[in-house]
Amino acid sequence: MQVSARSWCRVDFAGGTLDIWPLGLLHPGAVTVNLAIDIATQVDLRPSVGSSGADRAKERGEYRLVAGEDIRTTRDLSHWFEDPATALVGHLASSLGLEPLEIEIHSESPRGGGLGASSAIAVAFIAAAERYTGVEETSVDARSRLARDVEARVMGLPTGRQDHLPALCGGLLAIEHEPGGERITRLEFDLEVLGNSLVVAYSGQSHFSAGNNWRIVRRRLDGDPTVVRHLEEIARTARETVEAFRAESLERVGELMSREWSHRRQLADGISTPQIETMLRTATDHGAWGGKACGAGGGGCVAVLAPPERRREVAAALSEVAEVLPAKPCSRPLELRSE
Repeated sequence: MQVSARSWCRVDFAGGTLDIWPLGLLHPGAVTVNLAIDIATQVDLRPSVGSSGADRAKERGEYRLVAGEDIRTTRDLSHWFEDPATALVGHLASSLGLEPLEIEIHSESPRGGGLGASSAIAVAFIAAAERYTGVEETSVDARSRLARDVEARVMGLPTGRQDHLPALCGGLLAIEHEPGGERITRLEFDLEVLGNSLVVAYSGQSHFSAGNNWRIVRRRLDGDPTVVRHLEEIARTARETVEAFRAESLERVGELMSREWSHRRQLADGISTPQIETMLRTATDHGAWGGKACGAGGGGCVAVLAPPERRREVAAALSEVAEVLPAKPCSRPLELRSE
């Protein structure tokens, strides 16, 4: 049997980083607002693809990882733990107790794009492995927690859950950070209307989100007054973003994205870059309501909102300084297919 799992990347409008425990709890009422987009990741699991190479690998009891033209094999998953190209898959397969098999992964996101692709791959892998091994399929909560914990083990740094939830659920989400766990609300908004205003562009600069986030977490736990103040403003802006979506005011959401970014960029050196600032300035100069870098910044993608009649002009202007991605809102949950 072959199992395929397809999951989604995301853009975040406000409240990122607050999903990393315990930051959200230190700012009561904290919420993260994000959106699944149709930039997909896919994980395929199979005992063999029928090729002689895969068959021989199976006979030797080997794990085989295929990522584009990069093919890795091992008999011992621990050999994959130290290599960034194989560490996540190695730890996931080990945590799930998988026997030797072939794993193929694919991502439509630029590498280091800040769209949560690695987390989307992680939850797709977990869902595919459950189906492949025939165990009882677990909940969204369980899958996202396992993926978060494995990623933390891989990176040696704390991670959050905002990337896993849109990958699993799809749609526009408000993730409230409460004692005892997150509360997830799907915001009712016309995603076609949202897509007519959304532009996502890649800066060309890969980023490492965990490094930026760890500096913020450490400084917040140390009580750094600057970080405390900016995180409080980010939390307040995120609450207002939820209300703006409920009021169906995308212009207000765009303005709040820019406000959120004005605080986020001051949390640590390197979150903003000259290229990101050029992209955001280009967008607003051509009529965008506002925008921000996705994820932890330091490179990656920028998301902006513009009036529908100006979206094409904004996208054309951004294409002169960055790579505009064909990203649309996605309402579908993670997709599983068995053959």
